[in-house]
Amino acid sequence: MSKISEAFNNKKAFIPFITCGDPDLETTKEIIRQMEKNGADLIELGIPFSDPTAEGPVIMEANIRALKNNITTDHVFEMVSEISSEVSIPLVFMTYANVVYSYGIDRFFKRCQETGICGIILPDVPFEEKAEFEDVALNYDVEFVSMIAPTSEDRIDEISADAKGFIYIVSSLGVTGTRAELNGNIKSLVDRVRKNTDVPCAVGFGISTPAQAAQMADIADGAIVGSAIVRVIEQYGKDAPAQVGKLVKDMKEAYYVS
Repeated sequence: MSKISEAFNNKKAFIPFITCGDPDLETTKEIIRQMEKNGADLIELGIPFSDPTAEGPVIMEANIRALKNNITTDHVFEMVSEISSEVSIPLVFMTYANVVYSYGIDRFFKRCQETGICGIILPDVPFEEKAEFEDVALNYDVEFVSMIAPTSEDRIDEISADAKGFIYIVSSLGVTGTRAELNGNIKSLVDRVRKNTDVPCAVGFGISTPAQAAQMADIADGAIVGSAIVRVIEQYGKDAPAQVGKLVKDMKEAYYVS
């Protein structure tokens, strides 16, 4: 069983997302500590990028803030190297193809292995083009996390049958961001995925409250929360770790409230 799969073993996983370097890398490290302490089972780390096409305004602004701090991919790797020995849960990068390309695909995944990153999510890489990244990633024990959206349609079976690590199910059309209501067809999408694979699936995009997180975790194998957490970081800055920890605790505890 891979380290990512272990995050879902006999439990529903809570998966928070943050942008590295927002507001700074030392605060990012403390946020990671607090998220694990308060119930996170796997953490998605965003590498700052100037054109994060899947992101809504909240996470877009987090990327801008980090880039204004001159945060580079090397800085992120150094930060992960410093924190990974303290963290027992899986750390996964969520970034974009150009970040990996510009760093060098082989060099990027070699650094992932060296620093303790065990998965990669590239939302702008379609299923048909993932081999260019995945073949190299697997050489370094980094699992390529596939994404499935309501628009995947006829490709859902093929994508899910070939998936590794976990499957990121996009709850709604458009970019990331909090939403008052989530797609009511998620259960049918999850059921279809499960006909093709035993790889766990987690739902993301738009989950902003503990109740929504619990709803999605009940349907799938876990919930992914990004914008709601990044908004807390925007509000509290360097004082955000404790507040993020509280939000993660509230989200995870909602899983067990009937």
